[in-house]
Amino acid sequence: MVPAGFPEDLVERFDHVALAVRSIPDTLPLVELLGGRFLQGADHSRNGFRWVHFRLADGTKLELIQPIRDDCFLHRFLASGEGVHHLTFKVADVEEAARRVQAAGFETVGLHLDPAWSEVFIHPRSSHGVLIQLAAWEDDLHWQGPSLDDVLAGRVLDTS
Repeated sequence: MVPAGFPEDLVERFDHVALAVRSIPDTLPLVELLGGRFLQGADHSRNGFRWVHFRLADGTKLELIQPIRDDCFLHRFLASGEGVHHLTFKVADVEEAARRVQAAGFETVGLHLDPAWSEVFIHPRSSHGVLIQLAAWEDDLHWQGPSLDDVLAGRVLDTS
């Protein structure tokens, strides 16, 4: 059931699940077992973490995130163990999504607006313990970028 004030067409699709891990390289055997194929990744300079996306056979993605700085928010999460960090849904308009989510009585955090990547999160306190990311970006179906080795070596920066 869709909450009042939250139209069904606001969310375009489920995009990925993000796992917080201490080491992306140590997690690669699991990703390979699941059939994940490297898609893209980078070091997120603003928040101090590395992210890597893998495409699964059904077209959805698995994201691995790991801290790369001592002040990264992931350290607090990882203190209780590795695991599912958030679910990401693609939306057409993050500002509109945030407005409607709040109007429906859910708490939002982390609103970030950027032409390349915009996002807002529904706080786990109001979403049954799950951090939900609503994000907007241009689809990257034909990524022709750096290799996984480049990403893991820290040679790719995400400045959004």
